Amino acid sequence: MERCNSYTLNLGGTLMETSIPLVMGIVNATPDSFHEHASDAESIVATVERMIREGADIIDIGGMSTRPGASDVSEEEEWRRLAEALELVKSKWPQMPISVDTFRPTIAERCICEYGAQIINDISGGCKEMFEVVARTKTPYILTFNEERKPEMDIIKQMMLFFAERVQMLRNRGQADLILDPGFGFNKSVEDNFRLMSHLDCLKVLNLPVLVGISRKSMIYKTLECTPNEALNGTTALHMTALEKGASILRVHDVAEAKQCIKLKTLLNSPSKE
Repeated sequence: MERCNSYTLNLGGTLMETSIPLVMGIVNATPDSFHEHASDAESIVATVERMIREGADIIDIGGMSTRPGASDVSEEEEWRRLAEALELVKSKWPQMPISVDTFRPTIAERCICEYGAQIINDISGGCKEMFEVVARTKTPYILTFNEERKPEMDIIKQMMLFFAERVQMLRNRGQADLILDPGFGFNKSVEDNFRLMSHLDCLKVLNLPVLVGISRKSMIYKTLECTPNEALNGTTALHMTALEKGASILRVHDVAEAKQCIKLKTLLNSPSKE
C-alpha cells in the first residue's frame, strides 16, 4: 500500500506537509446548512474549540450554505457572517490555519487582506476574477470540479479535462499552491459520485494534493436510507477508501473520527519491523 503523496503547502509563510493526510474542520456560519451550523458567536467558538481539541489541522469557514435548495445570500450578508466568524477565530486562535469557503472574488480578497485567510475554498469551479485574486495574493486555492454534467462524456474524463484546463489557467497566472476537489455532490448523480470515488487515484497524474469532502453527504445517506445525522459510519468507511486512493485532505464535520481513520491507515502503511 502506498503512502499518501507528500506535498508542501505555503499557508501565508507557514509550510504544511501532507505526507500524513490533513483534516479540515467545517464551520458553517450559516442558519441553514444541511448538517450542523454555528450561526452565533457562542456556537462558532464552541465548534472551533472542539475541532482544535480533536486535532483539526485547518478550519474551513463558510458564510453561505451550498446544500441543494439553499436560499441565496447577498454579498453583504455573506461578508457579515464571515467577518464575525473570522474575527472570533483569529482573535482566539491566531496561529490556526484558516480556509474560507466562498465563490465570490471580492469576498475572497477581503478575507485574505483583512483577516489573513490562508486558503480559498471555491466550490463553484472558478472564474477568471477568482483566479486573478488568488494568484495576485499568492493564496492556496481549492479548485472544485463543478460544472454542468455532460451526459455524452464519462464523468472521469469530464473531470480530468476540467482540471487540466483550469489548472493551466491558474498556472498561467503564476498560481503556485493548488488543491483539487472532485466536488462530490455538485452537479453529479449518486452513481457519478461513487464512480469518482472508485477512480480517485487517477488524479495522481496531475501531481497535486486532493481534498475529499464527503462528510455526511447525500451519496451516503441516500444510499444507506438514513439521515445526515446517521451518516457518520458511512462517512468514515468512504474516508478510508479516499485515503487508500491518495486523498491528502479530508474536509469533515467530525474531526476526531477522521483523525482516527487517518491514524489507522497510517499504521497500516508503516513498514513491518519483522
